[in-house]
Amino acid sequence: MINYLNHKSFSARPTQAGCALLLFMLFVLIIINTTTAQGEISGMRQSITPVADTLHPIALQPIIDRAQAGDTIRLGAHLYHGPVRISKSRLFIDGQCQSAVTGLDQESVFYLDADSITLQNMIITNSGGSHDKIDCGVKIIGSYNTIENCRIQECLFGIDIFQSDYNRVSHCEISSLTRRAKALKGDAIRLWWAKRNVVQNNYWHHVRDMVVWYSEENLFEENLGIGNRYSIHFMYAHNNRIRANRFYENSVGVFLMYSERTIMTENLIMKSTGESGMCLGMKETSSNQILNNHFIYSAEGIHFDVSPFVPEKINTIENNEIAFCVAGMFFHTNQEGNLIKNNYFHNNLSQVVAQGNTANGNEWEHNYFDDYQGFDRDGDNVGDTPYELYTYVDHLWDFNQNMKFFYASPVLVVLDFLERLAPFSKPKFILRDKTPMYRKEITETTFIN
Repeated sequence: MINYLNHKSFSARPTQAGCALLLFMLFVLIIINTTTAQGEISGMRQSITPVADTLHPIALQPIIDRAQAGDTIRLGAHLYHGPVRISKSRLFIDGQCQSAVTGLDQESVFYLDADSITLQNMIITNSGGSHDKIDCGVKIIGSYNTIENCRIQECLFGIDIFQSDYNRVSHCEISSLTRRAKALKGDAIRLWWAKRNVVQNNYWHHVRDMVVWYSEENLFEENLGIGNRYSIHFMYAHNNRIRANRFYENSVGVFLMYSERTIMTENLIMKSTGESGMCLGMKETSSNQILNNHFIYSAEGIHFDVSPFVPEKINTIENNEIAFCVAGMFFHTNQEGNLIKNNYFHNNLSQVVAQGNTANGNEWEHNYFDDYQGFDRDGDNVGDTPYELYTYVDHLWDFNQNMKFFYASPVLVVLDFLERLAPFSKPKFILRDKTPMYRKEITETTFIN
């Protein structure tokens, strides 16, 4: 579980130099603590002792066939082999942290075609490599099943939940086939037309994606994803909850596509890599609530593409920290209809980038911008004048993207200064926040497993 422990707070904007120094120290603290947390969290509650004899696997299917519904099967310190098909409900299979089950590189390792089956405390390895067949560690075609404290490795896909509800995947570590490039790997967990499942406290790494398609009312909580393409990709998936996850060094942290009514809270997404890396992407999606998240040190904090798709179904972006990004927010079009409120923008190269004409069709309210240049004479923590964002020299790469190569070079810094001092071309108006936050109480944060 990720806890945010508040130690001491201080007010931003004492002076520009002091604020920058304090923010830098805070960022270093976050990096140190999250690095420590990564080392402590593997996703698994208990480690599994490697199997000594890997040359003489024991067939697991006959053992399963002899069991009756409701039985508990405790596996010994052996390597077992599948594929294993389970069609009896209420079986409890415990690897006792000393067993492994291999699919012999043939197909999926486990098929759970029944309800209330538990697999726990084992290594699941060596599935087949077919994308067409979705070869995976565990294929679930049933409800109320539990996969817990398993390491799923060298399987193309980790877990496939197909038209199945009320399943739980917790404290598992999942990776894909190491011999394949990232684009040819499989997904850590794949939900297809699945409802009310819980994916909690897992660690997936070096997989392709984690995908949620046509699936509703699922919970994704306190997971860790590192080194993937999409840590979670939603497609036509409505009314899901994403809470307190940590996603590092992925191309995209979370992507919402054609999905509505998502509630995304308390997540930390950092170092989304690549030119198009983004912490959160929103494409043609409406009625979402993005609350109390940290989007840090990435190419883009939040990417908007025709979102909200339905104008009257607003997206609420509130109380998020967006920092150390090339673009804090990127608007692909002249987007309207987002409520952007009480967010904390700091240390971004560009706070907001509008590829269209403007981002001012959205409602901007009481956000903190570290480049605000006004005052607060009455001490109500609201700037006396609106925060207005224009682009001057930045407007050049609207016409030629290659100009970005020279961003922050001395010649462009001087040119930008001259443009602001005495514009010789019309600047591009991006946004106006009529009630900008003047001070932001910054709280040192520790992330604990």
